[in-house]
Amino acid sequence: MRWSTGWYGASEPDRLPRSGEPVPGIAAAWAVGRPAGQVRSARSGPLALAVIGDCGVDDEQLHQALTTVRARDWNALTRWPGSYLTIACSGESLAVIGDLAGQHPVYWRPEPTGTWWSTSASALAALDGAPFDPTALAAHLALAQPDVLGGRSLFRAVSRVPTGQLLVLTPSGASTIRYEPVSYQPMSLSDAAPQVRAALSEAVDTRLDGTGAASADLAGLDSTTLACLAARRGPVTAVTFADSRLRDDDLVYAVRTAAAVPELTHHTVPGGDETVYYSGLDDLSSLPLTDAPNAYAVTAAIKRAVLATVAEHQAVGVHFTGAAGDAVLSAPSSYLADLLRDRQYRRALTHAHAHARLRHVSPRTVLRRARPASRVGLSDAWRHTATELRRAPREWVPQAERPISWTPLLATADWMSPEVRNQLAEALDAAADEIPEEPRHLTAWTDRQDLARVGTDTSGLCELAWAEYGMEIAAPFLDNEVIRACLAVPADQRGTPGRYKPLLGEAFAHTDVVPDFVLSRATKGGFNALAYAGLTRHAAVLAHLLGPTSRLSAVGLITQAPVERMLQRAAAGQPTAQGALHLAVSAEVWLRQMETTTTTSWWEVSNHVAAA
Repeated sequence: MRWSTGWYGASEPDRLPRSGEPVPGIAAAWAVGRPAGQVRSARSGPLALAVIGDCGVDDEQLHQALTTVRARDWNALTRWPGSYLTIACSGESLAVIGDLAGQHPVYWRPEPTGTWWSTSASALAALDGAPFDPTALAAHLALAQPDVLGGRSLFRAVSRVPTGQLLVLTPSGASTIRYEPVSYQPMSLSDAAPQVRAALSEAVDTRLDGTGAASADLAGLDSTTLACLAARRGPVTAVTFADSRLRDDDLVYAVRTAAAVPELTHHTVPGGDETVYYSGLDDLSSLPLTDAPNAYAVTAAIKRAVLATVAEHQAVGVHFTGAAGDAVLSAPSSYLADLLRDRQYRRALTHAHAHARLRHVSPRTVLRRARPASRVGLSDAWRHTATELRRAPREWVPQAERPISWTPLLATADWMSPEVRNQLAEALDAAADEIPEEPRHLTAWTDRQDLARVGTDTSGLCELAWAEYGMEIAAPFLDNEVIRACLAVPADQRGTPGRYKPLLGEAFAHTDVVPDFVLSRATKGGFNALAYAGLTRHAAVLAHLLGPTSRLSAVGLITQAPVERMLQRAAAGQPTAQGALHLAVSAEVWLRQMETTTTTSWWEVSNHVAAA
């Protein structure tokens, strides 16, 4: 696992990260597992600045940015292309700044003589063997929004820096401050389009500067756009996962795109018996250890098939994925609640009619789902959810049939013991009382949460690709500047039901970068068939993982009867809470991995005992 860490205190640290390399210019800071080119710094007297990861700033610009460090303009240090961690030192103040999508999260824990910080919560927990926090894991399973419990991490004694905030360490202690606004100044789709094009282009170019071979997924609109952008710079190995069970048109568009863009060399990745969800879970040692439960534990076999095909046809390089394209380029129908809140009733009705046609329901049904969320804010929504958790579990119905909510309660919440549900309710009530600044619009909140979740999961894919193939994964839609450019466009413009991802179409129309037939595409592939195939094929493995001996069951995070019923539904091919099952399985895998890993995070450098 690749991670970074540092110590801030009056005394020397009593431990060092195993295999850690010192970050030049920053006292008591280390990077673990990072190539040298991904750790760069500048220093002048009491000012120091370092970036770790893919950062599109050259050494001269990095040195010039020391004046920004002196001014403590932290936000300006997050505006370079790429995805990276920033460490800035100005006199006795040290700022540690993660990204907006959680690929470089920041955690911290105090000790009597100072404070440890890290991008790995599990490493900080390993300092003294701190256990996982069942209530925080319950929030992860039941709510799937990383910022709901604010500064609470998945481990006891380890604090988390919420999305859009940074950690500041001074002689008086540690604190978090916001560097990103809760919501952006609205920008029309046409005005934002050039900024989106520029941000995406820079994001792709940053990954290609100084690298060797490039490859890319060639499937949906998002990944195809990235592949075409990369092809401006040279040859790209393009791969399409084309299992016949998917029954989509990804392969048709991929073949046509490769024919239209000469620098794309296309390869098809055929499916097989084991390229389904949940393959390989009978041997958890085959999965890389991640810092948090990771969705790619469920789909690892599919991702391996894609990456293995790339490795067969080119040297090790960077592989582009369209992860998070859906989150920043479109919007779910929940934005209707914001239109109602803003009393844009005519626009809400027009959009409700369009969504109703797509879903074969009445406009009244669409608006009825949106109305409750339009009448409450985030804190009140959490209090309502807490009240619901104190009641008896609900009968399962698909999430799309439930009312829109700021923080939807997932089916996993209904699998938990009453004690755990009550503990989560208490935590939600406490969180509702502590929100420093509520967003006005539901989509301003949910967009950020979706990105943070996707970013964490993509970090798991990065670990798998690096550990098994020595390959870097690039997900440009998760870059700070891409996020800012896209989310400045109101959700009702990004998600208008009459056009498919109009922001991307507007950004690249008439540029000769992406073929017009790609930009006019209105279809999207899905993996439901492979999810159900995996649920059927690996039913016995799942029954064991989530059975009476499961780690989740031992602490009340699941109970047996509802889980067994859901697995039976899945095995019979009936509608299933797929997302809830994915969350539960990935959390169970993570807990078992945390038990069995023998990786030692720290070296002891004093009489203090290091933890494993």
